[in-house]
Amino acid sequence: MADKDKKIIPPKVPKPNYQMWVILVLTAIVLGITFIKGAHGLIDVQTSAFEQMIASNDVKRVQLYKQDAEIQITLKPEALQNAKYKNELEKNGPLSLNGSGPHYVCKIGSQEVFENRYAQLKAKYPNAPDLEYEKGGGFDNLVSWGLLALLLIGFWMLMRRMTGGGGPGGQIFNIGKSKAALFDAESKVKITFEDVAGLEEAKEEVKEIVDFLKTPQKFTKLGGKIPKGALLVGPPGTGKTLLAKAVAGEAGVPFFSLSGSDFVEMFVGVGAARVRDLFKQAKEKAPCIVFIDEIDAIGRSRGRGQLPGANDERENTLNSLLVEMDGFATDSGVIILAATNRPDVLDSALLRPGRFDRQISIDKPDIAGREHIFKVHLKPIKLAKDLDIKKLAAQTPGFAGAEIANVCNEAALIAARRDKKEVEMVDFQDAIDRVIGGLEKKNKIISPEEKRIVAYHEAGHAVAGWFLEHADPLVKVSIVPRGVAALGYAQYLPKEQFLYQTEQLIDEMCMAFGGRAAEELVFEKISTGALSDLERITKLAYSMVTVYGMNKQIGNISFYDSKQSEYSFNKPYSEATSERIDQEVKKIIDSAFERTKTLLSHHREKLEIIAKELLEKEILFQSDLERLIGKRPFAHQTTYEKFTSGSSKPEDKEGAKETSSEVGSGNEVPSAVK
Repeated sequence: MADKDKKIIPPKVPKPNYQMWVILVLTAIVLGITFIKGAHGLIDVQTSAFEQMIASNDVKRVQLYKQDAEIQITLKPEALQNAKYKNELEKNGPLSLNGSGPHYVCKIGSQEVFENRYAQLKAKYPNAPDLEYEKGGGFDNLVSWGLLALLLIGFWMLMRRMTGGGGPGGQIFNIGKSKAALFDAESKVKITFEDVAGLEEAKEEVKEIVDFLKTPQKFTKLGGKIPKGALLVGPPGTGKTLLAKAVAGEAGVPFFSLSGSDFVEMFVGVGAARVRDLFKQAKEKAPCIVFIDEIDAIGRSRGRGQLPGANDERENTLNSLLVEMDGFATDSGVIILAATNRPDVLDSALLRPGRFDRQISIDKPDIAGREHIFKVHLKPIKLAKDLDIKKLAAQTPGFAGAEIANVCNEAALIAARRDKKEVEMVDFQDAIDRVIGGLEKKNKIISPEEKRIVAYHEAGHAVAGWFLEHADPLVKVSIVPRGVAALGYAQYLPKEQFLYQTEQLIDEMCMAFGGRAAEELVFEKISTGALSDLERITKLAYSMVTVYGMNKQIGNISFYDSKQSEYSFNKPYSEATSERIDQEVKKIIDSAFERTKTLLSHHREKLEIIAKELLEKEILFQSDLERLIGKRPFAHQTTYEKFTSGSSKPEDKEGAKETSSEVGSGNEVPSAVK
């Protein structure tokens, strides 16, 4: 009885391979043409008949093929009208009456004997044509068949390229099929939410979608509906795709995964066809999840940068996607997850509720999030017992998850290169330096004078930031040459902040001026090492005047247009206002520079101490600055102090969140207030 109750699964019928059928048809056509040509080919004649043609002055051309030991004879047009030749050629086929010839073929024995005999005929019949020598038909046939083989192979490879390879999904008529990879119970993703660290808020959002798919009655009994889609937005490397993989591992429902570029094809209409086929498969598997990575490849705003009258294939694909996501025929049980790091370029119709009901922001992790990410990536690594993960998290401000994974891998490689049995803290510090500044240039020749300039330049940044209340505290300063042209860098630990006041921006500018001011103060000369600092200062000063309205002379006016095209060159102010803007920007910059020089002059001894210590050790940390010049003269704790002290106060926890860092000479205003 048990055997009878088993469900009989019919065997899968293999799909016909249309590529092979097309190749076979082409081969048959070529062989047919060859056969027809052979059927209507040349007529064999004896040597005596050929000599009679020469005697009758009917021959136009005689070609001698050495390799085939034969001659091919072409008759004159008037000879073709002779009943004798005409009837004979018509029996061989109408193509044989072709005036261009050849018409007859004659086998010869020895080439030398034939040449002597033809010389006698030429002397006897002066109107006979000259003998022409050819290389032979065997080689020509070989070339012809070789070209045919290359043509068939090229056609077969083109079909594979057009259709995405061989196999069941690679036939010529499957070019409009979706390229989505399906993950179900048989091919389940191993990644779960436990493997995703530092994204607690984002995990809560997507966990709700997974719970809805597992227990929908929990939400539907109150009248709720399943979300149509969720858009994961964040900088590169923050874990958008990793979170989607975790959803695939946790959901327990079919999961379709593909990239936005998979819809792009060289043929018109293929992208839209693949969108329709994707949703057709998804409806058959519902409830299910569809994940589209890098959706900005097809979701860009329509009409942007397009020539008038142009038919954009990408727009057709986007239109098809919009209709399928929330068109006239509603989808039930199909949830769309998408990821992008360019939400500003997406079409507004794609972002509206009903298509993407939720936009989940995935930012760079804060100091606590980085600690959790380090714990995940350090599991397979043999660590030293005295390794402090909290210090690693504090020394990597602004690092995304992908960069932290890279640091862990680089540290393991560095330790292995040094023949160590476990990875120590110094290996991680070297790995962080390499990720931030590039490969250490041990062979770069730097004169002692240049090294002294770099040391005072970086010491100026460190001292200025240490004694400015609103500046970000220093994490590390180094004068080890790295990368292409970096002779040194300073790393800061900013706190999470979305609104900046005028005093805070001025302090950031003064900290950036620390290197140039220290050079002028100590050497009474300046160098080109402040290029990146001056670029940052200039941009920040112009933003204060023209964007944020922080200048009394210009007033509360912002000339920033968020919807302005990137190719627009129109200035929304007059030449007189432009001149005033330049004057006010110069006043702000000059004032910040003089303030920085005054600050460093007041703390000249501390500047000398830091510079000499840098020349000796080349790398200094925050603890070294506290040991050399004392703690910062401000009451509030730094982010690192709050984090390592393990404070449980609400205000301390809030202050422990920081999302960005600047390697170099200051910190830019976050994009949230740009």
